[in-house]
Amino acid sequence: MPSTYPPLNLAVRTPRLTLAAATDDLLERLVPHVRAGVVTGDGPAPFDDPMSLYADSPEREWSWLRRIWSGRSKVDASFWRLYFVVCDDGEPVGMQDLIGTDFAALGTVHSFSWLAPGVRGRGLGREARAAILHLAFEGFAAREATSDAFVDNHASNRVSEALGYAPNGADWATRRGEPGELKRWRLTRDAWTARRRTDIELSGVAECKPVLGL
Repeated sequence: MPSTYPPLNLAVRTPRLTLAAATDDLLERLVPHVRAGVVTGDGPAPFDDPMSLYADSPEREWSWLRRIWSGRSKVDASFWRLYFVVCDDGEPVGMQDLIGTDFAALGTVHSFSWLAPGVRGRGLGREARAAILHLAFEGFAAREATSDAFVDNHASNRVSEALGYAPNGADWATRRGEPGELKRWRLTRDAWTARRRTDIELSGVAECKPVLGL
């Protein structure tokens, strides 16, 4: 049954996966992955502070859920964050978020994502990013999309490069309290249009726009 709240009815479907709006039912199905640990000891820490996924269990799960619930409740024209669960053959395996700040005026979005360790290396991260970019540019008529990742987060930086983003300078952030350099990326509408896919389907977009001030 559709939700009364339009953002919870959004979905993006590609031949490989579905981005489904993060309902409580889907979040509960993701909890085992969060409990098992999204951040592994295999390489540098990928997320900047503050990040609930760095906490110990069970505070990790509680804080992660609280942040999503809080973010879902703070949506207006000045700022919104749309949370999606990445579903691989119907199975929740990660999250892909789309963030807009003064989007109606600026038309710029930012993205954030994570995948469970067991499904990495199969191209799902790139496919999820392509899906969320389709929602931004095709669904919401974005002007550009930005992303950033620590310079040693090679997987995320490779996804940005592969999808047509251009380098956009550098920045600094802390992760687990220690400073780290970020690589920034920018994807213009023209660059996205040149690679636009025709096999991605959107649903629930028109009903969602008024909630976002569009």
